[in-house]
Amino acid sequence: MIGRTLLVFLQKELKQIGRDRFMVAQLLLMPMVQLVLLGNAATFEVKEARMFVVDQDHSRMSREIVQKLQGTGRFMLVGSSVSMKPANDAILSREAGMILGIPPAFESDVVNTGTGRVQLILNAEDGAAAGVTQSYVARIVADYARDVTVELRPEVPAVSAIDVRSRGWFNPELDYRHYMVPGILVQLITVVGTLMTAMNIVREKEIGTLEQLNVTPLSRGVFIAAKLLPMVAIALVELTIGLVIAAYLFGVPMRGSITLIYAASLLYLVGALGIGLFISTIVETQQQAMFVTLFIVMIYLLMSGLFTPVRSMPTWAQWMAEANPVKHFIELVRAVLIKGATLGEVRREIIGLTAIGAAALILAVRQYSRAAG
Repeated sequence: MIGRTLLVFLQKELKQIGRDRFMVAQLLLMPMVQLVLLGNAATFEVKEARMFVVDQDHSRMSREIVQKLQGTGRFMLVGSSVSMKPANDAILSREAGMILGIPPAFESDVVNTGTGRVQLILNAEDGAAAGVTQSYVARIVADYARDVTVELRPEVPAVSAIDVRSRGWFNPELDYRHYMVPGILVQLITVVGTLMTAMNIVREKEIGTLEQLNVTPLSRGVFIAAKLLPMVAIALVELTIGLVIAAYLFGVPMRGSITLIYAASLLYLVGALGIGLFISTIVETQQQAMFVTLFIVMIYLLMSGLFTPVRSMPTWAQWMAEANPVKHFIELVRAVLIKGATLGEVRREIIGLTAIGAAALILAVRQYSRAAG
């Protein structure tokens, strides 16, 4: 009997959602557009750094260093001088993002002593971009120094006693999209699962049908299940579309089990939908539901490790982040897709999602029962 009632109510919910074309667009089309746009825009990669050169040596080597930097396509020369004042002015006016200073007698120092120094000044307003730019310059200059040493002293086997060779595991090309796109996909599922659940139930309040449903023989469990299950299905459809876009448009590797991703997403959605249900019990209008949800989601995202590593946060913030389901799900999706992690390797995230989801759903159901009288 309960199964038949739930089926009838689910049909009613799906028809109601299907009649609202704007909601369908919100649920399916808009998140995919956001994924495509944010996947290209949310980047730590520096594709073009504007460079001002202060060359006080005017030697072959100083010119070659500048040419090496320009040859990568990442550094654009916007000016040069023999003094620092024009360079400082270019930094202050934001015409340039970095200054490369080459001191006098640079080439002679390299020839006579085997070492030389260059100065790099960065506009560090954007600390992440400045750090990436610094690493690019250091790597290019180091490669050039090794080539020069081999040319000047072929009898010397290496630049120094220690030959440092670096390699990136799992993402050797350092493609930021492999890191960012899975996180953005989780963000979109979060918004749909939480915001749309809250607004869907609050809409029943606004049009007066919620009170009518509360006085019918329909059990609250069936009502809640009928409201949440369509959102679960829609979120899984979005996850599927998002994974296809991630793989074929952004080249994100799919090294791990996709089945594990879907199983974890079900656990995650329990918590996300529970939060949405809880929000619907404390607000009266869809506008209020939107503001409260966006406030919660913003905190979720800032403390999830999507943009900045959790381990770089203060200790108290790291403890708070452990109660954030978005953090656990992002870490799980990244680990499974990029590193090919197995169930045993992401069990910590699975446990976290299970605990948070159960707590959120229980709290939401109790609050809904209390609010419904």
